[in-house]
Amino acid sequence: MNNELNPQENEEQDLFEHFRIVVDKGQSLLRIDKFLMHRIENASRNRIKNAIDAGNVLVNNQEIKASYKVKPLDAISVVFPHPPRDTEVYPENIPLDIVYEDQDLLVVNKEAGMVVHPGYNNYSGTLVNALTYHFNSLPEMPGNDGRPGLVHRIDKDTSGLLLIAKNEFTMTHLAKQFFDHSIHRKYIAMVWGDLLENGTVTGFIGRSLKDRRVMDMYDNEENGKWSVTHYKILERLGYITLIECQLETGRTHQIRAHMRSIGHPLFNDATYGGDRILKGTVFSKYKQFIDNCFAILPRQALHAESIGFIHPRTKKKMTFDKPLPDDFRLCLEKWRSYVQYDRENKQD
Repeated sequence: MNNELNPQENEEQDLFEHFRIVVDKGQSLLRIDKFLMHRIENASRNRIKNAIDAGNVLVNNQEIKASYKVKPLDAISVVFPHPPRDTEVYPENIPLDIVYEDQDLLVVNKEAGMVVHPGYNNYSGTLVNALTYHFNSLPEMPGNDGRPGLVHRIDKDTSGLLLIAKNEFTMTHLAKQFFDHSIHRKYIAMVWGDLLENGTVTGFIGRSLKDRRVMDMYDNEENGKWSVTHYKILERLGYITLIECQLETGRTHQIRAHMRSIGHPLFNDATYGGDRILKGTVFSKYKQFIDNCFAILPRQALHAESIGFIHPRTKKKMTFDKPLPDDFRLCLEKWRSYVQYDRENKQD
């Protein structure tokens, strides 16, 4: 068998499976849904149908119908949503800040400190545990197996909006939007230093060869995957800058690694070196001020403020925004007061 079948990692932290199949020369004509059922493990007819309907199955870079008959040397690309199934998820009655909900999806505002999905050392108290409890109280719907459908994630200590699918239909269509980078995502961040102008950070991002918990930037695709972050200056606050980041791609720790790579780590980002004084004075009062800021905001200064997408069923554009949480807002106000105080003293 000469078919090439390569599962490829996706930017959304392995929440999708991407297969590429090159049909061999001796393949007889066969409906593509039947062909894929025999070629991809755990690919049910319904899962394949949803993928085809969503435009997630391409033959020679063209969308097709389920009745399409596979021909020799066809190049087939398939994108499946692939929710993590590595641990048993137990429902837990944890309060959720639900920004929007309908029969197909919900938008949740995740607080900082909450892990999204159960994993090593975090088997309970996660967002998925809370969502599983919430889903169990919902009416049963076709395609809903009681599992929250994650289409993206944000880090434990990042606050903000997450989009969750309730059924396979929605999961498949949202997967297509994430895979095509057509989902709009805007983050607010505080970074060390005075950025000179708006800009874009690009490069190949991958696991550090020295520390697997950290992402590094590389100059080739052998060690990483292509990533793009656009940033815009919102407010200059002396030794830090408040910025808005828009993602074209969604690599692990993308904003955090990108901003460190240009010399402006996120404020109080312990993983990427932002949890110490990188800009400012040597005075003890300034050190105390920074310590107070770290106490108010004991995490990286990053908030997923906005998300926009096309609703899979209604086809309407939907956008949701969530203001900065209290810890981020209070720290920002403290910096504004510091800058004002410093400005007034210099005038005197």
